[in-house]
Amino acid sequence: MRSGDDMLKQIVEKSSLDPEFRQQLLANPKSTISEELGITIPESMNIKVHESDMQTVHVALPPDPNITEEQLEAISAGLCCCW
Repeated sequence: MRSGDDMLKQIVEKSSLDPEFRQQLLANPKSTISEELGITIPESMNIKVHESDMQTVHVALPPDPNITEEQLEAISAGLCCCW
């Protein structure tokens, strides 16, 4: 099984080499990533792709440590992952 970091690296590398893939990723990230990696992404999971430029910095914060019992069950069942 590939790690989240490996999958992210694959997506970022392809987006830097393939302009059409990059546009698909920006327009519909969930289906593009799912198709590229051959994985099923749960309907409840949202994916947002941001394109950086020289004037904008994006900061991704880790999930809130105060998770609900339902979220904890999803994580332990492997239905949620963080990159």
